This record gives sequence, structure tokens and C-alpha cells, in this order.
Amino acid sequence: MSIPYRGRTSSTTYFVTAGTFCKQNLLQSDRMAGLFCNCLLSYRAAGKFQLHAFVVMPNHIHLLLTVPEGLTLERVMQFIKGGVSHEAGKLLGTTGPMWQKSFVDRRVRDIREFDGFQRYIEQNPVRAGLACDAEAYGYSSANSKFQMDGLPQRLKPAPREVAALHR
Repeated sequence: MSIPYRGRTSSTTYFVTAGTFCKQNLLQSDRMAGLFCNCLLSYRAAGKFQLHAFVVMPNHIHLLLTVPEGLTLERVMQFIKGGVSHEAGKLLGTTGPMWQKSFVDRRVRDIREFDGFQRYIEQNPVRAGLACDAEAYGYSSANSKFQMDGLPQRLKPAPREVAALHR
């Protein structure tokens, strides 16, 4: 299976989903979900991407991130998935695959899409029955213990806002 060509992916915001190997619940424990969060936030602190929203589910993750100039989405996901795999291997002494190959992405075109993806990500644990409300789930940007990056400056206003600007 070949990885699809995504074109130029730097300086762009994406909604990304990545699944665990064979959809196993590899991220269901507090230890593994916490390891993912720590790794994700360390790469963000290193300037590898801006992080706007995320959730760690038992067998997949969702991210809303902006790729900085000079990097590609593929490279950012390599940092995240590879970094988590490496740290999990050290922690658990395992060497098997942790992630499905590749990932699914959607380019975020405007503020309306950004808001929709953010709501989808943060409500995912509630829809799955893992939390009563989004803020109570410990492995999501909806939880107040996590500080996220602000709205990306390069996003276009929603079509309705564009029409209002031209009146």
C-alpha cells in the first residue's frame, strides 16, 4: 500500500487520525495514554508543530495541529508516532509495531472547519462512553490541565464571515 502524496504540507493546519496496530487498545491504560500525552507535548514544546486540540482514545488518536514552515505533515507524524513507539518500547520492553501504517488527514480550510474538528475531537470520549463530559476526560485538550496553541493565523474566515466583510 503506497502512502498518498499530500502535496506541500508546511504552514498548514490539519485534522489527523492515527490508529493503533490492528486496532488494539494499546492506549487504554493511564500509563500509555500519559506516555502519549507527554511525548506529544514534548515535540510541541520543541517547536515541531502547533497543537490546537487532541484526544487519546484506547485504539486511536485525533489531532488538530499546524505544521510549521520547513516541515511536512509526514515528518510531524513520524516524530509523534515514532517517538511514542520508542518511549513505549523502552517503558515496556516491547519491539512490535504500535501503529497502523500512515494516517488519515484533512486539511483545515477555514475557521468553521477548525471549530468543527475541535468539537469532534474533544467530544470523542463522551460519544464513546469514556467520560460524562469532555472536560473530565484526562487525555484530551478539553481537560483544563492542558494549554493549547491559539487559532492559526493563516486560516481563512468562514464563508459567512467573508460575505459580511464585503458588505
